[in-house]
Amino acid sequence: MSTPSATPAVNPTSTAASEPTVLYEKRLGEDPSGPAVALLTLNRPTLLNSFSPAMHEAIWQALDQAEADPSVRAVVITGAGRGFCAGADLGGIRFTSKEEFMEKSDPGPVIERYFNTTARRLQSLKLPTLAAVNGVAAGAGMSLVMSCDVAIASPQASFIQAFSKIGLIPDAGSTWLLPRRVGLARAMVLAMTGDKLSAAKALEWGLLWDVQEDFLGATLAMAHRMAAMPTQALVATRQLLRDGTGVDLNTQLDAERDAQSRMGKTNDHYEGVVAFLQKRPAVFKGH
Repeated sequence: MSTPSATPAVNPTSTAASEPTVLYEKRLGEDPSGPAVALLTLNRPTLLNSFSPAMHEAIWQALDQAEADPSVRAVVITGAGRGFCAGADLGGIRFTSKEEFMEKSDPGPVIERYFNTTARRLQSLKLPTLAAVNGVAAGAGMSLVMSCDVAIASPQASFIQAFSKIGLIPDAGSTWLLPRRVGLARAMVLAMTGDKLSAAKALEWGLLWDVQEDFLGATLAMAHRMAAMPTQALVATRQLLRDGTGVDLNTQLDAERDAQSRMGKTNDHYEGVVAFLQKRPAVFKGH
């Protein structure tokens, strides 16, 4: 069981008069002196937590805050209300004619400035990341789930590659992430049709680690487990696994060698070996 600490929300930009777009909590484990977990809650529930520029910026600030706190050793992302994230907020698009729409309709700059920055930030985070999926994850919201290292969902959650429904292609990393999670044939149909994928089917296909009624509790439990592990080794493992599908064996063997050399110089490696020789549980510090 984890307990929240009295940490204020990180983001002053609000969806209403006093509502931040991302809530930030530092969750302590059973041992209050042990490693903590940062819980980020997307907080635009009336819009199914759809992405606005302010929410992207709030996510970056929250990730910076988690990474800068030495007591935080894992990050969990979830959504407020009944949705996880419905993708881009299309409600902010304003036009009075087809000509004006066509003039303003290039999504590329917004994707590069916000969606790609969020995807890259998660991929490079120096902490394990977990998604606690409470409801629908559509479009870039589904990309956000796949950008995390581990995903655990409610049985009521669903996943939709909604892009084709508005004449666009999957973005925010989906065309790279989805085939790696579910295979090319399944990714192709999901991306082209925009059909909804249930939590049960997402688990069967490998998009999720688990489906639980208490999805948040299960995700926090996994996060606290990872927080007590050697953080640098976990992050290096993430990078090797994700990069390894795109290189040949010899290149990957070299990458493993180099990463192992770096890990061999960490305090956590020393602690792990000493604990093994002393036949006691290791106490990792994340460095």
